[in-house]
Amino acid sequence: MKSAAYLRIVGFAIVGYFVLDFAGSTGETSIFTEQPWLWILLAVIMLFYIAGEIIVSTLGSILYRTLSPEQQLAYDKDEALEKANQFKGIKEAYKNLLGSKPIEEEATIVLDHNYDGIRELDNKLPPWWVYGFYASIIFAVVYLVRFEVLGGENQHEEYLAAVEQAELDLIEYKKTAKDLVDFETVELLTEASDLNAGKAVFTSNCIACHKATGAGGIGPNLTDEYWILGGGIKNVFKTISEGGRAGKGMVSWKNDLKPSEIAQVASYVLSLTGTNPEDPKAPEGEIWVDPSLQVEAAETVETTEETATETEETAEL
Repeated sequence: MKSAAYLRIVGFAIVGYFVLDFAGSTGETSIFTEQPWLWILLAVIMLFYIAGEIIVSTLGSILYRTLSPEQQLAYDKDEALEKANQFKGIKEAYKNLLGSKPIEEEATIVLDHNYDGIRELDNKLPPWWVYGFYASIIFAVVYLVRFEVLGGENQHEEYLAAVEQAELDLIEYKKTAKDLVDFETVELLTEASDLNAGKAVFTSNCIACHKATGAGGIGPNLTDEYWILGGGIKNVFKTISEGGRAGKGMVSWKNDLKPSEIAQVASYVLSLTGTNPEDPKAPEGEIWVDPSLQVEAAETVETTEETATETEETAEL
């Protein structure tokens, strides 16, 4: 086979890969990663294509041998002429970009300088270099006016703007990417759809130890205000994700449940507080109070005391 045939084979393989990948991929992952058997399909297609190239090349060789010597000579001349004209446009463009004279015409640009038989040619600068130089001048003028005269943003300001935009984009992304949540960033879910989904997870995985009502069995009662490892959405999420006390607590569920599912079931568990089911298990652990509520209460007391003090001082005056 000729070199052109090898190039066609490589090109066909590349095109075939991208066509199959474009037609079958549904996301960022390549279809060849999702469906490895497609490599076999591509290999079979390539085998048929290579066989076709070999058959065409063999038929060409057989037909050439059937020609008379004069016909073969004429065919060889046509082949040589075709090769000479191959990529003619590209070659001409390359010569024009160089801007140099061919050796046959160098006599027209020889200067009078002669140094021990060494002559100097008056070659012009390559057009690509000249045009690039002119473009750099235009760019410098535009840059000067844009950033120095009109006061455009410098690189540091552009960086800060890009970081700010990236943070906003990340916030928007996290609104839909629920599985990025962890026990530090999780928030209590109150939507009925989330609580129903959490109830489904609870029913499938948790009732064996906590009963369907959350009253507690092997595991503790989930409906009272007592918590062994702390209450609140963050603590409950962490307990479900990482597991309970070593040796006698709940197993870790982070390999079985998605972060979004853990957030849903944790929110559902907290919704059971105060439901007072039948036959509840005795309280375990300690009453848990939200630290943020304690801070608010302390601030309220402090504000009340300050107000009372001010009132007393006003009354004295």
